[in-house]
Amino acid sequence: MMIHVKNLVKRYGDLVALDHLSLDIKEGEIFGLLGPNGSGKSTAINCILSLLSYDKGEIEIFGKKMTPDAYAIKRDIGIVMQNVAVFDELTVYENINYFCGLYVRDKAERKQLVEEAIAFVELEDFRKFYPKKLSGGLLRRLNIACGIAHKPKLIFLDEPTVAVDPQSRNKILEGIEKLNAQGATIVYTSHYMEEVEQICSKIVILDKGRVIASGTKEELKAMITLGEKITVETFSIEETQLCQLRALPGVVSVDKIDKRLIIKSGKGTNNLESVLNFLKNNQIGFGRIYSELPTLNDVFLEITGKQLRD
Repeated sequence: MMIHVKNLVKRYGDLVALDHLSLDIKEGEIFGLLGPNGSGKSTAINCILSLLSYDKGEIEIFGKKMTPDAYAIKRDIGIVMQNVAVFDELTVYENINYFCGLYVRDKAERKQLVEEAIAFVELEDFRKFYPKKLSGGLLRRLNIACGIAHKPKLIFLDEPTVAVDPQSRNKILEGIEKLNAQGATIVYTSHYMEEVEQICSKIVILDKGRVIASGTKEELKAMITLGEKITVETFSIEETQLCQLRALPGVVSVDKIDKRLIIKSGKGTNNLESVLNFLKNNQIGFGRIYSELPTLNDVFLEITGKQLRD
């Protein structure tokens, strides 16, 4: 077990930030840690890393008790936080070399590791650039390189793709999957559900400092009542017709948002054909119509009752 957390409690006065939180993260996982703002994600990570004291509980990493002075454990951990943490006065190469030097003293070994990190994040053409000259996506890649240059066994990535362009986001996600394939265990937080669904092998959803759901993306989707979501672009539909749609077998809800109908059905129900027939029989004009299976965002919304960015 890479990380074992048992009955972790953290209070800020009367506020209980972590309420007997228990987590197990296995070697080789890309572990997605999700939750609305204020759910306890950052507090949990800071406690696990011994950056924050806690009131009660047990934390083990690599099978050993984690403490603020557990330097042998910390040498095998990489941290890439949401806020970019590099030195503006140092070049790309110098930044990576500095952070790698916190773990690796041998200059020859460190030089090799820095070169590998630069190649890994594809910053070869920018090694002499200062951070202020880099785009947002390149800066994020530099931030990642600084956190992983020493080849850690365990890597914490806190929203590493915030405010980057789609191309850079894809590069970062590909890099994370490559790190995992090379043997690193990843703890990943993000507000982008599609990212978590794409790369995470195990997902935990926190709310109010507790685990409220845990499993693979397939297991999480199996927990909710939603089976199908049909979206219809329509220009005119009467309230009585909306009521008739809601009365179709298996339909859970029908909502009209601007010029779109959102029709949700329960598990085991396929209502696309019956919705199409209803529209045609009632001579309701429509444009695009498409059916979707539940997404991780649907899971999150149903389980927590909140949008992820609330």
